[in-house]
Amino acid sequence: MREKIIEKILMVLAFSAIGILLLITVYIFKEGLPIILKVGVKDFLFNAKWAPTKGHFGILSMIISSVAVTIGAMVLGVPLSLACSITLAEFAPPRIMVLLKPTIELLAGIPSVVYGFLGVLLLVPLIRDYLGGPGLSLLAASIILAIMILPTITSISIDAIQAVPLLYKEGALAMGATHWQAIRLVILPAARSGVVTAIILGMARAIGETMAVIMMAGNALKIPISPLNPVRTLTSNIALEMGYSAGDHRTALFATGIVLFIFILALNVLANTLMRKK
Repeated sequence: MREKIIEKILMVLAFSAIGILLLITVYIFKEGLPIILKVGVKDFLFNAKWAPTKGHFGILSMIISSVAVTIGAMVLGVPLSLACSITLAEFAPPRIMVLLKPTIELLAGIPSVVYGFLGVLLLVPLIRDYLGGPGLSLLAASIILAIMILPTITSISIDAIQAVPLLYKEGALAMGATHWQAIRLVILPAARSGVVTAIILGMARAIGETMAVIMMAGNALKIPISPLNPVRTLTSNIALEMGYSAGDHRTALFATGIVLFIFILALNVLANTLMRKK
């Protein structure tokens, strides 16, 4: 009887998390859908003019900025993350591996505002002095996000590489392949689904980041034509304007949250699908 009671309590707790997520989803769609239906999906998604006080609710510039910042973070962060994971999983001695992997994972515990603060103090002046522009830019936000997604991609990629059976590597070496050839031609293809999952989860982290992007991106409402241009992402727009919004303006911010929710949901579904793939 005691075990059954504990089982029921744990089941209720598990379903409570799902229920909370469902309530959040219903609330966001309930608040955001009216303005999308009022303005029209086409004007809301494909119009770049955002002036809520004048009745303009186009978020195209913010969608492009969010995608650009995320792509920039992935271009900078994925090669570094994969290099770290391959080095730690295949080349580093076990003692170094035991020390460095938890250290890299600790980077995920640093608050994003700390990343943003350090970026404003150290990175922004370098970009402004040596590359031009205001410093607060798409490039600055991408670099900070690349550092922030490093522990996620590295940790999951290490687990994926270490999950490859040792026989694969031994077979490649027995056939005359070098260590690097075995990694490139056998181990990484075998661990591909796990590595791709790590990259997608890192992408979801990048596109959903708020505080560091607010501090680094410059928050200009325009479509970027250069990495040195200031931009405003979807998450930044919600955080910056929710405090004083009302009426259709507030509803439009919830609609922006719907777009962001769909982006991240699609990435998570894709990641789960790849994780189940053999």
